[in-house]
Amino acid sequence: MLKKLFLLSFSVLLFSALPLFAEGELINGIDGDFKPFAYMEPGGKAAGFDVDALNWIAQKQGFTVVHEALPWSSIITSLKEKKIDIIASGLSVSKERAEQVAFTIPYWVVKQVVVVSNNSNLTLDEVLNGGKTIGVQLGTSEAKSMIDSNKKDGRDYTIRQYDNFEMAVAEVVNGRIDAAVMNDAPALIAVKSQPVKILGDAGIPEEQFAYAVNKDNPELLSTLNEGLALLMADPYWQTLIEKYNPAKH
Repeated sequence: MLKKLFLLSFSVLLFSALPLFAEGELINGIDGDFKPFAYMEPGGKAAGFDVDALNWIAQKQGFTVVHEALPWSSIITSLKEKKIDIIASGLSVSKERAEQVAFTIPYWVVKQVVVVSNNSNLTLDEVLNGGKTIGVQLGTSEAKSMIDSNKKDGRDYTIRQYDNFEMAVAEVVNGRIDAAVMNDAPALIAVKSQPVKILGDAGIPEEQFAYAVNKDNPELLSTLNEGLALLMADPYWQTLIEKYNPAKH
């Protein structure tokens, strides 16, 4: 199930002013295949926890938003180059990213897990320390963490990167790689739909999800912070949690 909610004190985040940028549409860049947070349905409509959440915030805060699927590996660059206005799509907060974009208050906490096929007899130690091949999604924080930690503290594996986590899971299923590392939420969805299992924790520190905006747009940042605070205090927040619970997908 979707994990720990990041509880915050909202009193300092509630502002009365409407956004100064309300004219026109804002573009939210999403990963088009990152269930349950953001994805494209077969008919081409954006869906997911973050999509519904941002739609609610936009309505409450008086702006309009459209959701555009982009390659995840270049999504930070797209925001910096102002091709999009927001990233609300299960984006992990990191020091490296914070040097490039401005993050809102965090709204979710995730951990990274190791996924293997149901018939695998590998142990967690063998996956991480036994020279195995591990798949990750290109451009993700877990990809960077796994690459950075390889050959350290006894770790020994080969990293193979894919455009999305579903491709990595498919490679696990067909035996081309030994395991995949991903967020726990999409991993739980994979377990429900594919012959795979969660082997255990990948040994990467827990991460927080937040929205990102361009550093030169403090008005938008304040408006999104206010909107997130309002949303997490509203009953609709729990409705979203229930709707996108990965254990139910």
